[in-house]
Amino acid sequence: MATQLYKIIKDKNAELIVDHLEQAHSFFERGKGLLGRESMNEGYGLWIKPCNNIHTFFMKFKIDCVFLDERLVIQKIASNIKPFRVAGPVWKARSVIELKAGTVEKWKLAVGDQLYVVS
Repeated sequence: MATQLYKIIKDKNAELIVDHLEQAHSFFERGKGLLGRESMNEGYGLWIKPCNNIHTFFMKFKIDCVFLDERLVIQKIASNIKPFRVAGPVWKARSVIELKAGTVEKWKLAVGDQLYVVS
């Protein structure tokens, strides 16, 4: 994964959603995603780009997925995705952020919300 870490902020209210965001850019990083991890910490996210669909084959925990367009506007949300499932494709999406299950509900994320990624 990329060593540069980022944060995700929702809308202009500057609500901090994720304080530890890793990026997966290479073919290998995107394919591996969260595989091999036992769990996800609160405040952690994995930003997979380019990407418009995901799978949770062989994962050990549920996740939330936020599909984003090129401007980082939420196009679709898939919550509490269990292992061995598929989400997408979302044709307008250019990237996906995988989050700990429950994050979408906690922060009341919705389609159309603008997210900002800052370093």
